[in-house]
Amino acid sequence: MFGLGWPEAIVITVVALALFGAKRLPELGRGMGETIKGFRDEMKGDPAEPNSEESNS
Repeated sequence: MFGLGWPEAIVITVVALALFGAKRLPELGRGMGETIKGFRDEMKGDPAEPNSEESNS
């Protein structure tokens, strides 16, 4: 995990809670997860949904 231990992970979590608040963190995590998933799908060449430009041609 990038050379981070539990103490560092806890500090990062506390700082994130202080900056964004408890209600906003799940939204940020979900958005980050979707972004990473989309990036991985594009790198594999396996798009999740067809592009509208390609289907119109």
